[in-house]
Amino acid sequence: MDNFQTVLRFFMNQKTTIGYSFMALMTIGGERVFSMVSFQCPCNHDQNFAYGLTFLLGPAAVLFILSLFFSTRMWRLYTGCCLNPIKLCPRGNCCGCFRVLMSIITGACVAPVMWLSVALLNATFYECAISGLDNSLVVDLFCKNKTLNCQEELARVPCDRSKLPSDERMELLLMFRAQSQILGWTIIIVATAVGLLGTCYKNCRSQVSYLQLTFWKRYMEKEKECFDTFAVEYATKLAERNLRSFFDNKEPLPMPFPNHKAWEEISAYYTFTKSEQCYSILQRYVEKTDRDFTPEKTPVMDPEHGAEMS
Repeated sequence: MDNFQTVLRFFMNQKTTIGYSFMALMTIGGERVFSMVSFQCPCNHDQNFAYGLTFLLGPAAVLFILSLFFSTRMWRLYTGCCLNPIKLCPRGNCCGCFRVLMSIITGACVAPVMWLSVALLNATFYECAISGLDNSLVVDLFCKNKTLNCQEELARVPCDRSKLPSDERMELLLMFRAQSQILGWTIIIVATAVGLLGTCYKNCRSQVSYLQLTFWKRYMEKEKECFDTFAVEYATKLAERNLRSFFDNKEPLPMPFPNHKAWEEISAYYTFTKSEQCYSILQRYVEKTDRDFTPEKTPVMDPEHGAEMS
């Protein structure tokens, strides 16, 4: 049993690494499926570039949008900001808001960068896109010291319909693949370097020590887990209480519930300060000496639009 708990604790501590590894495997699998099943280069000058670039950048754009869509940090920052713009920059901390926004965008870039890296290393999409360019510099670069019909047949090189000699076609393919893989490795190196420098800068500017920062991260993880558990538990109790009141046809039993202002306060984005020993906005709220315990009349909410209904 102890060994099982040790293994489980190891996987829980490495869940970020495991998550990124799983994301990388899914990206590789998705790229292979696109390459083998749906991608068929048209092999003509008018469509190659647009078609190849669409498959190269299209999934990256979709992954970026989905990453933003599923980012709880972004929705925590922007939910209700149209009605209450001060939520974007609580306490007038515009720099902190900008840092949060940059961290959200950076996190959303992980999946697109993985896709671009894998797609460029495989080179299938790049071969199709680059062979359709009509730019004279590009054509001269590829067709230098080649036969006269190289420029006309360049767009057909990714397919088997090219009329070029086999050795010349293979040379062009190898050139395309080399350039694509160089770009892929460049993106990987730049992304790794930026991630390392960003982490170094963030830790260097940290107001807490390494061990306290580690504790802070563990606390935030546990608080989120406990919040989800409590939310399910209290939502179940509230649903049972309302249904019992409805079917028994009697007044509902009183149930303590945070008021609207309390929900607003704990939904704000948290910024650490040395003046108080708090690790989250929830802890800061519950330790306030002037908390408002007055219950508020529960509003009827429109779940589709998230607004009160009269």
